[in-house]
Parts: sequence; C-alpha cells; structure tokens
Amino acid sequence: MRMKAAVLHAQGMPRPYAETRPMQIEEVELEAPGPGEVLIEIAAAGLCHSDLSTIENQRPRPLPIIIGHEGAGIVRALGDGVTGLQPGDHVVALFVTSCGECRYCVRGRPNICGASFATRAKGTLMSGAKRLKRLNGEAINHNSGLSLFAQYAVVMRDSLVKIDPDIPLEDAALFGCAVMTGAGAVLNTARLRPGEEVGVVGLGGVGMNALLAAVAAGASRIIAVDTSAAKLELAKEWGATDTFLAGNADCAAAVRDATDGGLDTVIETAGSIPALELAYAITARGGSTISAGLPNVASKFAYQHAALVSEERSIRGSYMGSCVPQRDIPLLLGMYRRGKLPVQKLKSGFVTLDEINLGFDRLSDGTVLRQILRPNA
Repeated sequence: MRMKAAVLHAQGMPRPYAETRPMQIEEVELEAPGPGEVLIEIAAAGLCHSDLSTIENQRPRPLPIIIGHEGAGIVRALGDGVTGLQPGDHVVALFVTSCGECRYCVRGRPNICGASFATRAKGTLMSGAKRLKRLNGEAINHNSGLSLFAQYAVVMRDSLVKIDPDIPLEDAALFGCAVMTGAGAVLNTARLRPGEEVGVVGLGGVGMNALLAAVAAGASRIIAVDTSAAKLELAKEWGATDTFLAGNADCAAAVRDATDGGLDTVIETAGSIPALELAYAITARGGSTISAGLPNVASKFAYQHAALVSEERSIRGSYMGSCVPQRDIPLLLGMYRRGKLPVQKLKSGFVTLDEINLGFDRLSDGTVLRQILRPNA
C-alpha cells in the first residue's frame, strides 16, 4: 500500500528545521505484514526528545529512515501466526521488542533485552525484514521497530499492547514512552514509597510524568528542578512542593540547604551530563541518583569514587522505566483512568505531517512538553 510519511534523509542539519527540512514528507510503499507482524493505522504519535536526538545526530541511525517511537493506533491487518489481536483493536506501540527467551526476559527485565538493539542498528524489524521503501524502490529503514511518523506502520506483534477502546488514542500514545519512562522510573526503578522525598531534574515530558507519579505514590516532598521558569510554575500546579531554577549558579547548594543535605532519591530526565551532575550533587549520603535521560552516546559522567563508597551512594540507569510493558501499561492506564496520572495535561498541541519539522523546532526551544502528531489529519 502507499501512504504518506516523514522520511529522515540527513542527520545533524542546522536549525530552523522548518527551513532545512531534515524530514521530507513523501509518499512511500508499505508492504503487507509478514508472519508475526501487524499492520496498524497510526492515530497519534508523540514528538519526543529521543526523536530530536536522532535528528541532531546524537544517535546515528541508518538512512533514510522513518523515525517516531511513541504512539498508539488501530490494528488493520494481521500477518500469519499473530494471536491475541484482531482488526479494529486499539493498541499502544513499544519501542523495545523483547525476545522472551534471553536471561533478561526470563528474569522479568524485557526492557533491556538485547535483541531489539541489534535490529535497531540494522534498521529492520525483529523478523529481519524491511517493509518500507521509496517509490523508486530504495529501502527505508525502520526506527526501533516502529517508524510511527507515518500514516501506517508494520510492526512485530510483541511491539503492541492492546488497550480498551474507550481510552483516547491521543492520550494513550504517551504511554509508549513518556509515561513508561517517567512514571516507571519512580514506581519501578526507585520504588518510591508514601512519605518519601524525591527530586526530579528536568521537566520535559518524561520529567513531568515522574512528577505526576511521585504525587500519585504519596511523596511527602517533591523537589522540581529545571532551566525553565514556566515549567517550574507548571510543576508547582501539578504537585511539586519546592522548585529551583537550574540556571542559578547556587542551585545545588540551595537544594542541599533546603533539604538538610540532599534527597534520598533524585531522578534525572533531561538527558544531559550537566543535569546528571546536578542530580548527583543534590543526592544525600546513602541516596540514589537515577538517570532516565539519554545523552549523546559518547557522553561520560565523572564522580568521586571514594565518596560513592564512603557515603554508600548509588547511580542507577532506568531504561523504559524498568517496565514490563504487558504488565505495566495496563496498570498505568488504570491510574490514568482513576485520575491518578493526568497525563493529558502534558499535551502541548497537535501537528500534521506537514508541520513536523516545525514541531521539532518548538521541542528544541524547550517551549513545549509533548506535541502530538496526527498523521492522518
């Protein structure tokens, strides 16, 4: 079938993207789903900082490629052997497809299964197939087995979680990345308990979800830190008890003074080394610094190892919120339906395929949280 898609042809192009247009809107060919694969119509896809990092060449990818890894849609066709889904079902897409057999999968950690990382580098689905091509026959690479900046996508069955049809797909799309990553870092990685104090450094889509999850978990104090005064105001409205402007030279000292030496748990979601350094600086003795942000692949973080030992501190990564998606997405959606995770507040507006480059200019400026692509609008 033919469809419209935003095809990324070059990484690292200068801004403004609305002028340089790293993504070109093209009519492309999408093959029918093969064994174990599913055709979905994309209803909504979030514009995420991970996509921006790909555009900026912070994460090299094989080109040309259709990016987009956070979204929701409707099942339209099934490949041979697919079970548990029918045409018309509503689904959330997952950017990590697990094999179900490796030591990580069998230990309940499918989020760090290595199988999808290998296929991501090749631009294929887990099946090894490429189902996308330009009209001249040139193959187009898949992004994280999804490629959601398009009207349709062929994905693996295990890349989908079925959801109830009454949940708005424009809200459900956020659960595929921002909600899992942010809320999961609080609920799964940190295992935050009622009455505990927590800090969140970086208030983008992921950070705001961490904030909302901390409120839902019953944190007694939530310290929000960001470079944007406007986002700090929003954080106050949504449950932060204290806010600090990261751009101030004395920010770390001010947080330590306000918290009697720092916080037991600090979650960094900005995906930058300065943000991680700040998060580590405001973590108390015996505390845990958890990073859920992904910086440039070559970035390194330095710390004093003697202090790590003598203060019994820990530094942890949190990928995809340490989630088991088939278990956690329904749980998180249940919190959303009960008003405990009002993630709909994060939506900063909608864009069409023709506006997608402009949308990433806005994201790069830091003026928005989550714009939602409506590829069939």
